[in-house]
Amino acid sequence: MNTTNAQAIKPTIVLVHGAFAESSSWNGVLTQLNEKGYSTVAVANPLRSVKSDADYVASILKSIEGPTVLVGHSYGGAVITNAVNGNENVKALVYVAAFAPDTGETAVELSGRYPGSTLGPALAPPVATPDGGKDLYIQQDKFHAQFAADVPAAAAQLMASTQRPITEAALNEASGTPAWQSIPSWFIYGDRDLNIPAAALSFMAERANSRETVVVSDASHVVMVSHPDVVAGLIEHAATAEWNS
Repeated sequence: MNTTNAQAIKPTIVLVHGAFAESSSWNGVLTQLNEKGYSTVAVANPLRSVKSDADYVASILKSIEGPTVLVGHSYGGAVITNAVNGNENVKALVYVAAFAPDTGETAVELSGRYPGSTLGPALAPPVATPDGGKDLYIQQDKFHAQFAADVPAAAAQLMASTQRPITEAALNEASGTPAWQSIPSWFIYGDRDLNIPAAALSFMAERANSRETVVVSDASHVVMVSHPDVVAGLIEHAATAEWNS
């Protein structure tokens, strides 16, 4: 592949949100990327299971022509890790406060491997689903402090009201062969993340041989909402990199 020719065309940026969020969590980042001429797609992640969510994202990727940069937030990182499926158009992965699991690892195990996550006590009682599963939400009165502490209270309340649930099973589902073993990756996260401890995020970035890791001081789990300029900047670094170098 000729990286010079590849960079002549801006890649499409595909963004995958995580649990307790939805596509609008990328709005600040999307605004900046769109202004710079990037084509963007913010996927509505089903949040049902790692495999089915990854398969859904993979189907979207197959519909996009040309190079693609795949971005995941939180649980969305596990999804992008499994969604590439040999798609040669995916040139870079960007993990935004996100899981980058290895084969057999789960979100629950990774977030608990290091101290600091307070997500468990912040969850509401599970909601039973018709298929016998359980949907998880964050209690609305704890959402601001737990999930988005550096976001204005009014904006955090809107996020709490519009949060989308994830199945309990998805957070305990083993990941497959990781795309970060063969595709270059970039990482960004806040040092005050209460969902995934910063130590866990640092471990995953180092293990994936991150091309560039940005740690945002005092940032919460939704660093893309509170610091969209920094997140968009890192995505652009990934989008303009010589991917095969």
